[in-house]
Amino acid sequence: MTQQVMPGVAGLEAGLTEPPVSRLLAEFAAATTYDDLPAGVVAGARLAVLDWLGSTLAGALEPPARSARRVVRGLGSSDEATLFPGERASAAGAALGNGVAAHILELDDVHKGSTMHAAASTIPAAVAVAERERADGRALLLAVVLGYEAGLRVGEAVNPSHYRYWHPTGTAATFGAAVAAGAILRLDAAAMGDALGSAGTQAAGLWEFNADGAMSKHLHPGKAAFNGVLAADLARLGFTGATRILEGERGFFRATSAAHDGGRITDGLGETWKIGENCYKLHACCGHTHTAIDTALDLRARRGWADGEAVRQVAELRIATYGPGYEIVREPRPRTPYQAKFSLAYCVAVALLEGRVGLGQFDAARFDADGPRDPAIATLLERTRVEVDPALTALYPGRWPARLRLQLAGGAVVEDGSDYPRGNPEHPVPPADLEEKFRGLVAPRYGAEVAERAIATVRDLDRCPDVAVLCRELAPGVPDGGEG
Repeated sequence: MTQQVMPGVAGLEAGLTEPPVSRLLAEFAAATTYDDLPAGVVAGARLAVLDWLGSTLAGALEPPARSARRVVRGLGSSDEATLFPGERASAAGAALGNGVAAHILELDDVHKGSTMHAAASTIPAAVAVAERERADGRALLLAVVLGYEAGLRVGEAVNPSHYRYWHPTGTAATFGAAVAAGAILRLDAAAMGDALGSAGTQAAGLWEFNADGAMSKHLHPGKAAFNGVLAADLARLGFTGATRILEGERGFFRATSAAHDGGRITDGLGETWKIGENCYKLHACCGHTHTAIDTALDLRARRGWADGEAVRQVAELRIATYGPGYEIVREPRPRTPYQAKFSLAYCVAVALLEGRVGLGQFDAARFDADGPRDPAIATLLERTRVEVDPALTALYPGRWPARLRLQLAGGAVVEDGSDYPRGNPEHPVPPADLEEKFRGLVAPRYGAEVAERAIATVRDLDRCPDVAVLCRELAPGVPDGGEG
C-alpha cells in the first residue's frame, strides 16, 4: 500500500455535505498491511497488548468479570477462543468477557483526545478472532493498530461534546473493535464499510452509571468488543450496514455530539498513527485524577514528607482541574472503593499521605457509610477544595491539566501543576516500567513464572505463527482458592 494523507475535504460526492469519511476509513483499514507499519508503531502495539493482558488477568478475578463469564457460559459451549483466566468460549463471548475484565481495575490505557480506553475493547475483539481464525502474531498486531486508528479517530471527531452523555469506551470503541476484527478476517473495503455500519448502529454507553457506581462501566468495553466481532462476522457473510454511518444525516456524528469534526477521521491517516498517542495508567483510578496525583507525589517528595505527615503539614489543599473531568471525579467524600476511584480529592489526599495510589488504596476495608475510615484521610479531605478553572478547561481534551495549591501549617504556600500525567507520550515512562506494572498485577495472583512467560511471549508476538497456540500458553487458569 502506498502511504498517503487521506483527504479531509476532497473526494466529495454529489449531494453530500461532508466528506465520505466512513468509506475513506473503511478503504484505509482494508488496504493497510503489516509491512506498512513503522517499527515504532509495531513496538507500541506489542506494549499495548502486554498492558491490556495485565489488566485483564488481574481483573478477571474480580466479581464483575466472574459474573460476565457465567453469562458467557450460558450462551453456549464453544472452543473458539480463550476466556481468561482459563476457559473457552465463542470468539464473541470471549471478547465480551475479556473486555469486561480489562476495565475493572482502572489500570487499562487511555487516550486524551478521544477520552477513550482503546485496549479494553479493541484488543479482546482482535485476540478472540485471531485465535479462532488461527491468525499469526503479525495479523494480530496489525488488527490492534487499525482498531486503535478507527476507535480513537471516531472518538476525537465527536469530542468533547460527546463526553457529556456518552462513554466513548462503549461508543467510539465499537468502531475500533469492528475494524480490528475485520482486519483479522481480511475484509475488503466494501465489507469493512458494512462492518462499520453495523458497529455504529450498536454503539452505546451512557454515563448515568456513574451516579450509582454501577458495573455498567465494565460492561461498555466488553459489549463494544462483542458488537465489533458480531459486526465483522456479519459483514464477512454479506450482511450490509449503513454506508455513511459516521457522517450521514442520521449517523453517529449528529446523533451523539453537539458538534463534530469529521476531518479528525482522515487527518494524517496513514502517516500519524494513533497508537503512538496511547497513554498508560500508573495509578488504579480514573485517568482524570492522574495529573493531580503526579503533582501531589512530586510535592510530597520535594518536601520529604513521610507517610501520614501531610495531615500535619497541610492546612488547606486546593485542586484546580478542567470541567469535563471534574464532572466525573467530583465526589468529595467517597464511601466505597468505586467512589474513591472517581474522587479527585481522595486520590490526591492519599498520594500526599501515603506516596502511592495503587489497588491497596481502594481496599473495601478503608471505607464505611461515613467515608474513609482513616482519620488522617478524612481530616485532609475536610481541608480540600476542588475547583474548575476555565483556563484549564480550554486546554482539554488535548491536555488533562491540574494545578495544586497547598497552604502549609506555618503559613507558607506551595504551588505546582502539570498538563500531562506520567505514562503519556508527553511524559513517557520506559517499557521496563510497564513490564514491572504487569508483574505487579499478575505475579501476586498467578505466580512469577506466569508473569515472566507472558512478558517474553508478547515481546516476540510479531514472530508468533499461531495466536491460538499463544493464547492457550498465556491462559494461567483460575488460581487455587479462586472462583471461576
